[in-house]
Amino acid sequence: MSRLIKKFFAFLCALFGLCYLGLIIYAYLPYDEVPVAELATPLDHFIEIDGKKIRYRVYSDGYSIKPNLILVHGFGNSLNTWRLIVPELQKYYRVIGMDLIGFGLSSKSDNYDYSNQNQARTISLFAAALHLDSFIIGGHSLGGAIAVHVALNNEKTTGMILFNPGIITTGVPEITRYLNLIFPFARVSAKQFTKRDFRETFLKRSFIDPSIVTDEVVDEIMLGVRSEGYMDGTTSMMKKYYVSNELELLSLLDLPTLIVFGQEDRNKSVDEAIALNENIKGSKLNLIENAGHYVHEEAPEKVTKRIIKEINYLSAQGKIKT
Repeated sequence: MSRLIKKFFAFLCALFGLCYLGLIIYAYLPYDEVPVAELATPLDHFIEIDGKKIRYRVYSDGYSIKPNLILVHGFGNSLNTWRLIVPELQKYYRVIGMDLIGFGLSSKSDNYDYSNQNQARTISLFAAALHLDSFIIGGHSLGGAIAVHVALNNEKTTGMILFNPGIITTGVPEITRYLNLIFPFARVSAKQFTKRDFRETFLKRSFIDPSIVTDEVVDEIMLGVRSEGYMDGTTSMMKKYYVSNELELLSLLDLPTLIVFGQEDRNKSVDEAIALNENIKGSKLNLIENAGHYVHEEAPEKVTKRIIKEINYLSAQGKIKT
């Protein structure tokens, strides 16, 4: 009996070894990447910050002086996520959409610190390089968590807009974070995101109206995973566990903050929106019906009207507690 158990155990070990070897082979199969120059359009601008290139676009209707509004996308997305709100917003704001390092057509480095704090530092350097005397910072999901650090550490920030931010809950399963610390799961995760069907299905689950996720939308998202440096850069991002502390920082904020929250978010409840509002001094909460996680894409008219309405509020000089 014990001999059978030993044989069975040996068989399981051998099977596990083969599966693990297969996983490594899959993770390191050749993957074709395209130079960013071949993917960029005439609308795209690039600027180098600390040796890394950031893609950005500037939207402004006319030449009058307007408040600067920097918009930061969420995980796995790009500046294209703002496409439905910039046409109207640019009449009142000078809107600057940017790709975070590691996403879109910005640099994807394997030696970059992808923590929210450092991404915020890069955004501040980006704003300085554009010679912005003041600006409003807006962020969706992961971008919202990063925006908190920008607001706290950059005195030129006059206001903040949070779109269903990843502050109280991130939507990332804890097991996934820890699993990616084990070789080669981070690279496997990075490779999974190169699959168009996976990305499309993953994205549609976040929308109440999945028809918004058209082929053109998916095409734009896939630019990031096709661009040079994607595999090594994303693997580096995935294999590091960064501790988030944005929730405990909210009480330190003392600047105009507009919270725009889609009520039908499948991963974030309205209670989370209320908690955010209660923890940020003087903030304004706007709950949007019939919209989910991507509130600015599912209800662009409602979102733009509220942001335009609050232009004076968001442009006021904010203060930070010390």
